[in-house]
Amino acid sequence: MSRTERLLELLQTLRRHRLPVSGHRLAAEMGISLRTLYRDIATLQCQGAEIEGEPGVGYVLRPGFMLPPLMFSTEEIEALVLGTRWVARRSDERLGLAARNALAKIGAVLPQELRDELDAIPLLVAPSAVAVTDRVDVALIRQAIRGEQKLEITYRDDKGADSSRIIWPFALGFFDSVRLVMAWCELRGDFRHFRTDRIATLAIGARYPKRRHILLKAWRALDHEARKD
Repeated sequence: MSRTERLLELLQTLRRHRLPVSGHRLAAEMGISLRTLYRDIATLQCQGAEIEGEPGVGYVLRPGFMLPPLMFSTEEIEALVLGTRWVARRSDERLGLAARNALAKIGAVLPQELRDELDAIPLLVAPSAVAVTDRVDVALIRQAIRGEQKLEITYRDDKGADSSRIIWPFALGFFDSVRLVMAWCELRGDFRHFRTDRIATLAIGARYPKRRHILLKAWRALDHEARKD
């Protein structure tokens, strides 16, 4: 491994840790000596990386330092391309377009040899066996999730009955044949899953009273088999 590659790997290792991590642990993860680690950290700090800490205390990389995208490995490029192709085929139109635009921006700053490799990645995503047809704009659901806002929806259950709901959406699941909104339902007083293709109307409302990550954590701890609506 060259010194440049080692410095980039050190940055990636620091990015994985949100809290300060000791020099001994960093050196062990990197497979280098503690003296080499201290020297590499000093080099990165001189190059503008906001690495805070000191020996015996620990180190943390503050947000904002940009890792040059031209240093992607072949497998990292494959992961980006495959993920983008999946999103382009299996998500809503606006999210698919955003994925393709993001990949184009990455490709624009890659050196020519990696750009050629980007275009020739042989990892393909097959079309879904069942097309998902939504009657509402799924981008609005994603907007409500980001803004932690309630949704007023008209929802049709598996028996064909319509009901009016006020839900607190906090996640959106993408599957081959269906998309599910994970939400707290005010009518049921509980977590429920709503298929996007059964939402007839929706309107974004006020902010809901809990934080999205708290709802997601509580939802993950539950048995979800009986929570479909």
